[in-house]
Amino acid sequence: MRLLRGVGGAGLWIVASLLGLVGVILCVTVILLPVGIPLLKTTGRLFRHAVQLMLPRALAHPVNELGRAAKKQDRQMTHAMDDTTKRARKTAQKMRKRIA
Repeated sequence: MRLLRGVGGAGLWIVASLLGLVGVILCVTVILLPVGIPLLKTTGRLFRHAVQLMLPRALAHPVNELGRAAKKQDRQMTHAMDDTTKRARKTAQKMRKRIA
């Protein structure tokens, strides 16, 4: 999957480069300047998406990965609390039996 994302990112990078070249040529001709500027903005977005495809998921989407890590830690904390609660109940039952 990672190789496929890398190949897709490289292909998108090449398309963005060619589109950027066309955008620069259009910006040089003053008459086509209104067409060239939006094309260059689109090129920038394509470069950003290409880099995100090539980067590992944790670097490309840090907020999403933080959410996943927090959910995982929440589950671990819940399991730890459940274990502690079970041990406390057993200890309390033993103490009641000793007192009674």
